[in-house]
Amino acid sequence: MRPLPGLSLEEMEAWLGFLKAHAEVTALLDRELLDAHGTSLAGYEVLAFLSRAEGRRMRMSDLAGAVLISPGAVTRRVEALERQGLVTRSRSLDDARVVEAALTEAGIDALKALTPTHVRGVRAHFVDQLRPKELQQVAKALWRVAGSCEVAGPP
Repeated sequence: MRPLPGLSLEEMEAWLGFLKAHAEVTALLDRELLDAHGTSLAGYEVLAFLSRAEGRRMRMSDLAGAVLISPGAVTRRVEALERQGLVTRSRSLDDARVVEAALTEAGIDALKALTPTHVRGVRAHFVDQLRPKELQQVAKALWRVAGSCEVAGPP
């Protein structure tokens, strides 16, 4: 393989490894959740962020920022979850111009069912592929990269 101009072979390998690992692991996690529960990884992420939010509700714009997608994409995800009865959308009591998404009781139950499948997948496809020392190094390095991009720190 020839590296891109301005990148060494080692730098190119690290970059491509990151891209490949991210794509493969997220595709596997998505397939496992869809096969077992009919809910995508994207849907799981929305439910998970809402479950951690105060009152289990978030502004749609804040939710988009949390799951690192555009407002339009988060709207489509929330609409799909709303059709399943897992979330609701409503105007904020504080500001009628703001739309908030809220987790329903059915959403809480769905998240409880989805989480063990997701955790098993994360463990099998990521955590268990690394030695404990490597896991610490990867975590430290990736949070440093994320921090340089002004992404929030660890949850």
